Amino acid sequence: MIKRFVSFLLLAIFVINPARSFNYNLTSSSLDFNLELNPFFLNDSNSDFSLSGVSETESKKPGLNKSAAIVLGTEAVLITGIMSSLYVSWYSGSETGGFHFYNDNDEWLQMDKFGHANSCYNLANVGYEALSMAGMDEKRSILYGGPLGLSVLVLVEIFDGLSNDWGFSWGDMTANLLGTGLFMGQQALWHEQRIALKYSYHNSGCSKYDVKNPVTMERDYIMGKDWLDRIYEDYSGITVWLACDVKSLFMKKTSRYPSWLGWAIGYGAEGMTGEYNNYAPAGNVGEDGNWGRGWEDTPGHLTYMPNDARQRRLFFAPDIDISRIPCKNKTLKHILRVLSAIKIPTPTLEYRPGEDRLAWHWFYF
Repeated sequence: MIKRFVSFLLLAIFVINPARSFNYNLTSSSLDFNLELNPFFLNDSNSDFSLSGVSETESKKPGLNKSAAIVLGTEAVLITGIMSSLYVSWYSGSETGGFHFYNDNDEWLQMDKFGHANSCYNLANVGYEALSMAGMDEKRSILYGGPLGLSVLVLVEIFDGLSNDWGFSWGDMTANLLGTGLFMGQQALWHEQRIALKYSYHNSGCSKYDVKNPVTMERDYIMGKDWLDRIYEDYSGITVWLACDVKSLFMKKTSRYPSWLGWAIGYGAEGMTGEYNNYAPAGNVGEDGNWGRGWEDTPGHLTYMPNDARQRRLFFAPDIDISRIPCKNKTLKHILRVLSAIKIPTPTLEYRPGEDRLAWHWFYF
C-alpha cells in the first residue's frame, strides 16, 4: 500500500520546496518584501520565515493570502496528478465492481497499518508547514494543511473499494485517522510536535522471495524489485518509531537537559514473505494471494521461508532529534528538518514477544 502514495510525498517535497521563495511588490504601498516557504518539520520560534518590511504578526492575519493560495493550488494539482497516475498504474488493469469492504487487518503483522499512520502524520506535517510558512495563521494552517495525507489516502481507499482485487479497509482508515490526529491534535494543543512518528529501514533479505506462482514461475516482486522499492515495500526491514521529546513533555524550559535528546519506542516485524503466511501455494494457484513467495535458489527450484520465522519486534532506544540541534545556517536547518523524519541509528534494546527474549544492538536502523 505504501508504494501507491510514497511518490506523492516525494513530489510534494520537491515541487513545493523549489517554490520556497516568492518576491512580491506591493504597489499600493511601495513595499518590497520576500517570503521564504519551507514545508518541512520544524515548529519552533527559530523558523526561517521572514518578511522584509512586514511583521510576522501582520503576515499571519486570518484568511487566505496569495502565497498560501499558491501552496493550496499546488497541493490540489499534485493530488490530482498522483491519483490519476495511481489509477493508471494500479487500477486500470483490475476489474471494477460495486463498492465493497475488505478486512486486511492481519496482513504483514500490522506493519502496513503502522506505515499508513506514519505516512499520514508526515504528510500532515508537510501540509501544515507549507501553509504556515506561506503566512497563513495557525488555526487555518492546521485545518487546511493537516488533512493533506488523509485526503490522499481516503481517495486510495475509495479506489480500493471499487476494485475487485482489493477493498475498502477500515483498518487502513483507522491508521490514517490516527496519524493525522496525532499531528493535528498536538499542533492545536501545544503549537509544536512533542511526539513524532519516525521511520527506519534495513535490508531484511526477504525480497529475494519473489516467485508468486510455482507453476509458471511468475514473479510479483511484492517486497520490491530494487533498493528504492524495498525501502517502503520490504515490511520485514521497516521499523516505525514513536519518538518523544522528553524535555518539552516533562521538564522546564530552563532545564539543562538537551532538547535534541529524546526517547523512542519502535515496532517492526521480520521473516515475512507473504501477506498472511509464508506457506507454499496449494490448490489452484492464482485464486488468491494469501500465501508466501518462493526463492529460486537454483534454476527451477523454490525454497520457502518457514512460517514460524514471522516475528513481531519491539524496540526501545534514545532518539536524536536533529531538527532541534542549534544551527544558524538556514540551508543546513532545512536539510536537518527533512532528515529528522528518519530515526538515526542508536544503541537499541529489542524485545521479541514470540521468543520471549531480549536482544541488544549497538546501532539499529
